[in-house]
Amino acid sequence: MTVDSSAASQPRRSAAGKAGTTGSKTGTKRTTRTTTKKSTDPELVQLLTPEGKRVKNAEYDAYVAGITSEELRGLYRDMVLSRRFDAEATALQRQGELGLWASLLGQEAAQIGSGRATREDDYVFPTYREHGVAWCRGVDPTNLLGMFRGVNHGGWDPNSNNFHLYTIVIGSQTLHATGYAMGVAKDGADSAVIAYFGDGASSQGDVAESFTFAAVYNAPVVFFCQNNQWAISEPTEKQTRVPLYQRAQGFGFPGVRVDGNDVLACLAVTKRALERARSGEGPTLVEAYTYRMGAHTTSDDPTKYRADEEREAWEAKDPILRLRRYLEAANHADEGFFAELEAESEALGRRVRESVRAMPDPDSFAMFEHVYADGHALVDEERAQFAAYQASFADVEGA
Repeated sequence: MTVDSSAASQPRRSAAGKAGTTGSKTGTKRTTRTTTKKSTDPELVQLLTPEGKRVKNAEYDAYVAGITSEELRGLYRDMVLSRRFDAEATALQRQGELGLWASLLGQEAAQIGSGRATREDDYVFPTYREHGVAWCRGVDPTNLLGMFRGVNHGGWDPNSNNFHLYTIVIGSQTLHATGYAMGVAKDGADSAVIAYFGDGASSQGDVAESFTFAAVYNAPVVFFCQNNQWAISEPTEKQTRVPLYQRAQGFGFPGVRVDGNDVLACLAVTKRALERARSGEGPTLVEAYTYRMGAHTTSDDPTKYRADEEREAWEAKDPILRLRRYLEAANHADEGFFAELEAESEALGRRVRESVRAMPDPDSFAMFEHVYADGHALVDEERAQFAAYQASFADVEGA
């Protein structure tokens, strides 16, 4: 089943709210109006309604047909623990323990559904918000925090989990993913690559270049765009005149829009896209239509540019609440399960807090390592200058 985009009829309003009038020097009035979503917004793949009702879809039901109660509970657990970790990281930043944090709040279904669709031998290229995908790939949550605390440049070995380091440069990881996928194809492997990015990154030239190369070389890559509708303070309609998934048509490969708050639909759509890639059918663009319920990062204040009514409307479509309703209605989980998960969630929060505060300060000279594969005279000179600079402080203290 496909349903109309739930935001299609929701007018986007500024944080100021209603349209108003402003005066001009001539004394006349001009009316100011806010931008609204177009009524022509497309349909999207959905398997679970916001009320937790299972709906049929002839095209995608087969990809979740064999899912068990245990697996459904696993998806719920993944989302709950990812959200708990994310909330703890946000709190740690507010307490001065992290320099910055990019929250995934509201995007758990898109990340867990797509992440659980991957195989162990697939390779994942994230941005800096894919904490749920990292969880699915087996990366310890505390390893995600080192970079945001400023004690390392990533904190994990990408090849241990086939999960690349976080990429701060907007959109550049899609080029890395496409090149890697081209290599996979030349090696004759049957694995796939998935690249994550947001609606804001979709406007970057790197993403368009990635689409071009992926299409021409039939690369086994899935482009997974989490359209949370706001590129910091810029709404999607200020960046594109067509729905994002339709951009794939111009490059010669398929695109599909999925309800990004529906974990089952995200699982099914991503499974199909990855299977296409592995079987030599080339790239797919998946647009997970979701919503960023929090700030872009902890340095951002979303109340400055979006209305509370918009956020509240999307809170009613919460991905975790949606799956819980389904689990309860279909007797896939009982109160004992939810109680145990709550205890596990609190334990995770405590572990994250303790781990972050115990992280050692980095060696200040580590920044000179791995700049060049075989070393470089200029780097050696800069290291010596920095050593002298550091020693000068010791001389002052000893004077």
